[in-house]
Amino acid sequence: MGNSGSGKTTIGRALAAALGAPFVELDSIYHQKNWEPLPADEFLDRVRVATAGDTWVVDGNYSAVRSLVWERADAVVWFDLRRATVMRQLLGRTLRRAAGRVELWNGNRERWRNVFSRDPKESVIAWGWHNHDRYHEQFTAAAGDPQWSHLSFHRIRSRRDVRHLLQGAAN
Repeated sequence: MGNSGSGKTTIGRALAAALGAPFVELDSIYHQKNWEPLPADEFLDRVRVATAGDTWVVDGNYSAVRSLVWERADAVVWFDLRRATVMRQLLGRTLRRAAGRVELWNGNRERWRNVFSRDPKESVIAWGWHNHDRYHEQFTAAAGDPQWSHLSFHRIRSRRDVRHLLQGAAN
């Protein structure tokens, strides 16, 4: 869990590899061709199937499936990096994707016009900026919520925290 550009996918893939577990990227399920969202009931069904096994790593913040994922999980890795760090990473990633015409999911690519948009619904950069504090508050509250007491929360605030997480998973 964490803001766009915080490292969820990169570290999630590494964690899944270290655990020998399937990696589930929620964006790849949700975003259909031409950025069309998958209908909510179908999204929930696909995530239910993806998390049916004993071991998996899910990357994403979608509130529509959070309860399903967290009820089946035993740990949450929460990327709580400084806004400046996230924005630097997000800007660099977005520019590389747009310039390289990198296909993300289902034929979708970053659009140059969205790089410069201030609308969080159009620009992942604006989204990251506007939602940074909200994610911090939301996951701080969730970590202390008795409903999620079965989960161990791993708060990632630095590269050192990432190294410790991956070393622990490898052991």
